[in-house]
Amino acid sequence: MKNDNPQGRIVIGALLLIFGALALLDNLNLFRAREIFHFWPMVFIAIGALKISKSDTTTGYIIGCGFISLGGLLLLHHMGIIYFRMRDWWPVFLIVAGLIVIFKGKVGNPEKLISKDGDQDSVCNIVAVMSGNKLQNSAQDFRGGEINCVMGGVELDLRSASIQSEAVLNVFAMWGGIVLKVPNDWTVISHGSPILGGFDDKTVPPILNAKKLYIKGYAIMGGVEIKN
Repeated sequence: MKNDNPQGRIVIGALLLIFGALALLDNLNLFRAREIFHFWPMVFIAIGALKISKSDTTTGYIIGCGFISLGGLLLLHHMGIIYFRMRDWWPVFLIVAGLIVIFKGKVGNPEKLISKDGDQDSVCNIVAVMSGNKLQNSAQDFRGGEINCVMGGVELDLRSASIQSEAVLNVFAMWGGIVLKVPNDWTVISHGSPILGGFDDKTVPPILNAKKLYIKGYAIMGGVEIKN
């Protein structure tokens, strides 16, 4: 039930202080901060970099590169180097959504976390982009994995699973939500960083700390809820 990520708090706090100071100086006519705000697409580049830095899967790298590419295009547009209008390219999101729906059951289907020996996989890789997934995993040697949720929702039920000692689960929720249900004998240690979002740990810590689940990652304008 512990939630301690000093580095994440320092980064988020520093960003808030910088933006607040620039806005104040602009309001007092001491500095034209509005010129700097034209570089707001850097936010998408930063989100993509954060995603890549905390990802161990190909899907995570693809999502991170997608945010970096979007931020780069918007930044070049604002700098007058290229001409790019989001309203001209919004159908691309519909095309991507259609491909996800079509190939959801063929490529990386998270609903079938089954290994060759018939047991559920010890490492999970779940992706929900503009969609929702409600899954269960009862692996008796759960070792964590990665959950990516963008404009969607994921509910992962681990109450029938078991950890031998420790497991690490990386989460990324942007404009969406992730709900984790864990057994009563697991100790949850949250190192997640909320950015205009939240990490809500509702678990009751057990008497023994033999089984530990580490939660790492980011909740950007989204939420992650852990409960037993």
